[in-house]
Amino acid sequence: MSLDLATLAAILAMAGATMMTRLAGLVVLKFATLTPRARRMLDAIPPAVMVAVVTPTALATGPAESLACAVTALAALRLPMLAAATAGVATVALMRLAGL
Repeated sequence: MSLDLATLAAILAMAGATMMTRLAGLVVLKFATLTPRARRMLDAIPPAVMVAVVTPTALATGPAESLACAVTALAALRLPMLAAATAGVATVALMRLAGL
């Protein structure tokens, strides 16, 4: 396997851009006072991203995956993202074990 320097440079540039946007968000929020409305909007982003990630799976696969996506979406409304993803994985595993 050979290392292409252009590919490595692109990966490092994307990693740097990702880190800078994350750090910029932390810096901006450190000096900004959020209104309750802004806080609610920011709190809605993680569940929305989770639903956007799992929805294509729900529409393109079988009943076990579709049910798992629904469980994940509902769990994402109240639970942390890791717990919501775990609930979805557990659901699809149990449904496949049951033969669906």
